[in-house]
Amino acid sequence: MHEKAEESRHHETAAYLMFIAGAVFFVGGLLATMHSSDNLEWFILLPYNLTSHPASFLGLTLTLLGISLSVYGVVIGIFYSRKRAFYIQQLYQAHSFVEKSINTPKSKTRKRVNSNKGKVPKKTAR
Repeated sequence: MHEKAEESRHHETAAYLMFIAGAVFFVGGLLATMHSSDNLEWFILLPYNLTSHPASFLGLTLTLLGISLSVYGVVIGIFYSRKRAFYIQQLYQAHSFVEKSINTPKSKTRKRVNSNKGKVPKKTAR
C-alpha cells in the first residue's frame, strides 16, 4: 500500500506538470495567433477567422493543445490525489489495527475449550 501511495503521488505530480505545460502551450498559441494577423475575429479565446499564414494555424493548434492538456492535467491530478488519499487511509487503518493488537493485554491463563458445545454444563454439588 505504501508503494501504491508513492506511485499515485508520482502520477499526481506528473499530471500537474502536464497542466503547467498546457498553460504554456495555451499562452504561446495565443501569442502566435495574435502575432500572425491583426484583424482576427475571436470566439472567447479561440480565433475562428484565420488567415492563410502558417503562424495562425500553429497558434490555433497550440491554443487547442494547451486547453486540452490543462483540462486533462487537472482532471487526472484530482483523480490521483483522491486515489492517494484512499491508500493513505488504508495504511492508517492497517497501522491502527496493528497498534491495537500489540497494545491489548493478553491473559496468561487460557480458557479451557469445552468439548460439549451447545450443551448446558451440569452444576456440581459441593
